[in-house]
Amino acid sequence: MSHPKKKNMSTEDKNRVVGGMLYLVATPIGNLSDLSPRAIKVLSEVDFVAAEDTRNSGLLLSRFDISKPMVSYFEHNKRERGEIIVKRIEDGESCALVTDAGTPAISDPGEDIVKLCAERNVTIVSVPGPCAAICALTLSALAT
Repeated sequence: MSHPKKKNMSTEDKNRVVGGMLYLVATPIGNLSDLSPRAIKVLSEVDFVAAEDTRNSGLLLSRFDISKPMVSYFEHNKRERGEIIVKRIEDGESCALVTDAGTPAISDPGEDIVKLCAERNVTIVSVPGPCAAICALTLSALAT
């Protein structure tokens, strides 16, 4: 029995930023050099960035010469801003969600916007990066 050939997607195609999507972009935990090339690409190409703290995220973006419109999205404005952000995405814009350090939706309101996007059939893409739990585990000398 023969198998159909899988369509080969180039790395460039896989990493293309597309409108109408929410990108969860992990940010460095302590060393800005830990930001991945893919994260830099996504942050450079999205239409706007939703940030837990626009001051911290602004410093990160400026470190990599990225200039994007930013929207604050944090615990106390998540209901109102979540609706606004998702509406913009539904209208065809692309958005990167970032937190102060680490992966969005861990200890921040990111899980709420992910749920809202899922309920409204908005595509969500994870751009992984630094993980404090894995760093701690690898340094612990425990059996992994």
